[in-house]
Amino acid sequence: MTRSDLVTKLAERFGQLTHRDTEFAVKTILDAMSDALARGHRIEIRGFGSFSINRRPPRVGRNPRSGEQVIIPEKLVPHFKPGKALREAVDAHVPVRDEPGPADTAG
Repeated sequence: MTRSDLVTKLAERFGQLTHRDTEFAVKTILDAMSDALARGHRIEIRGFGSFSINRRPPRVGRNPRSGEQVIIPEKLVPHFKPGKALREAVDAHVPVRDEPGPADTAG
């Protein structure tokens, strides 16, 4: 599901909201979540999951072209951990595919 799919689905579900209002609400929520993570806060949505920041320590990597060693600096990356209810809901609704899709036939 893309951001625009989410906006469309919410606008359909809540008829009293215009598409523009729904788009503004989704943007506001996602901006607030991004801002909170950027400030180092943890976000927990009960029944869905939690977002936090993980630290990737500095390490030595290799340039694939030259084989030369490269120092990769420390990074802070967002991390999502699904909640129990979400894990169970996904596990209960795993689609069984009989025919391969386009991604399965490539390569």
